[in-house]
Amino acid sequence: MLVFALCNKIKLFYSTKFGNKLAIKMIRKYTTSDKDKILDIFKLNTPDYFDPSEIADFRKYLETNSDDYYILEHRNKIAGGVGFEINDNCKTGKITWIFFHPEYQGIGLGNTSIKHCFDIAEKKPYLEKIITTTSQLAYKFFEKYKFKTVLKEKDYWGERLDLYKMELHLNKTNQSVK
Repeated sequence: MLVFALCNKIKLFYSTKFGNKLAIKMIRKYTTSDKDKILDIFKLNTPDYFDPSEIADFRKYLETNSDDYYILEHRNKIAGGVGFEINDNCKTGKITWIFFHPEYQGIGLGNTSIKHCFDIAEKKPYLEKIITTTSQLAYKFFEKYKFKTVLKEKDYWGERLDLYKMELHLNKTNQSVK
């Protein structure tokens, strides 16, 4: 991971090797100028991954939790986003609103997002676990990172979109999540 500070904005660069190619992705804090583009990308993921009714929820999230949302760029274009927030008791981190432009799916943006969230979590020694809420379409992705399903609810997000609440308990001796 490379870190650059430009105009007081921190940009993190992650590299991932795919076959013989090295893909470099940038992750940075969300800004209000990203709103229209990230909402357009969100809409491209409905109704397959999100119910159309969730557009208003995501818009509200950006208005109230923008400090906890990150934009992923690939080749200088916004490719998706991920939220990582810490709850009021400071013991639980939450990965939320993770999605990507369909054109960029499968190039490691999910891995980059999770690595970024884990990097934040490692700097918070008081965190005991990380949770996420997802669907039957993405829970296997989180299982690769050792998340365990603790709750399932049919059609929770909308028709054909089931809730999978998942948790990853952190190693208390060194807070390692990797």
